[in-house]
Amino acid sequence: MPPPAAGESPARWRALAMLSAATLMSLSVWFSAIAVAPALELERGFSKGDLAWLVTGVQLGFVAGTLIIAATNLADLMNTRTLFAICAALAGVVNVALVFTPGGFASDLALRILAGAFLGGVYPPAMKILAGWFRSGRGIAIGVMVGALTIGSGSPHLLNSIFAAQWETTLYISSALSVAAGGLVYFLVKDGPYDVPAARFNPKYVIRVLRSRGSRLVLLGYLGHMWELYAAWAWIPTFLAAVYGGGSLFGGFLGLAGLVAFLVFLAGAVGSAAAGYAAERWGRCAVTSCALAVSGGTALFIGFLPMDLGWVIAIAALVWGAAAIADSAQFSTGMTELSDESYRGTALTFQTGLGFLLTIATIRLVPVLSDWAGWGAAFAFLAIGPAVGIAAMLRLRSLPESKAMAMGKR
Repeated sequence: MPPPAAGESPARWRALAMLSAATLMSLSVWFSAIAVAPALELERGFSKGDLAWLVTGVQLGFVAGTLIIAATNLADLMNTRTLFAICAALAGVVNVALVFTPGGFASDLALRILAGAFLGGVYPPAMKILAGWFRSGRGIAIGVMVGALTIGSGSPHLLNSIFAAQWETTLYISSALSVAAGGLVYFLVKDGPYDVPAARFNPKYVIRVLRSRGSRLVLLGYLGHMWELYAAWAWIPTFLAAVYGGGSLFGGFLGLAGLVAFLVFLAGAVGSAAAGYAAERWGRCAVTSCALAVSGGTALFIGFLPMDLGWVIAIAALVWGAAAIADSAQFSTGMTELSDESYRGTALTFQTGLGFLLTIATIRLVPVLSDWAGWGAAFAFLAIGPAVGIAAMLRLRSLPESKAMAMGKR
């Protein structure tokens, strides 16, 4: 770990541990519905198009939630821990409500949209809280937290591989975790020494983010990253199910496709933490460019691998999982370094909101392309985003604004 800057509190590591645990717990809500998709398809008669909309619904809700928070400056005007706690608890409530609905597609979609909207008050605010504790090592800290987010997002796949016959259990557990996460942050996490006083209401601040050359390039790099990430996360389990079929381990106790899907997310957690450490040493522009090159390169070929090469596909999927999320925290950290501290929460929610808005298109297009031209073409299409992101970050690296990031390292 880098040496702390003057005046930094040793309690920041406790805050990091608590926030990472809370993020892991609350983000288990995100993919809980798609993890139990086979059961919903069988018991409620949903088509694959319906299931795609359930995934997209979370993205739509998240976009709405984050953009409302950004436009109102809510993450800067309201105590951020309180905002996190309320939203995490409500996300858990609407997630478990899926068990008790009569099974109509419209009501289930509405619940997924609400779950996404409340998660918009969890992820970006958590990054803002963490930025209030760290000045040096901020990229490592947010990288660790995003790693926890990744495990949380993938945990429903592990739960479903264990509780496949009782799919409701997956929703019960993920919802209980999210509610508990809200209590954890509210009661056990304090505001950091670098937390700034509440800003005055300024709905035009998001325009300043777009006008600033450095912030604009970080945002463009982030959008290239998001073009790929959530479409990969949403559809790699379906791809793996096609590869492994109903194969299982330990006498049917663990479904192979679900287990490998969870390991993809776990690899992402490791990649995110490792990229945070690397970025503090070699610079955010360099590390994000490398991560984008690896993830985009893997997307170009993984879908073209022969289906009978199960272990080769698993290894490629783990590499993709590690690289696709590795740069995410560094884009967020860069935004905190290039934005006005008084509107840090607004900048983060605006960035994530636009990123998740973009994911709606790629999540919907991947299954269309896979039906038309196969998994190879569908996943290769995602490599467009990393290519754009690399161009943006290499451009930023050549500009003086990049010296404001990672203590001057590019």
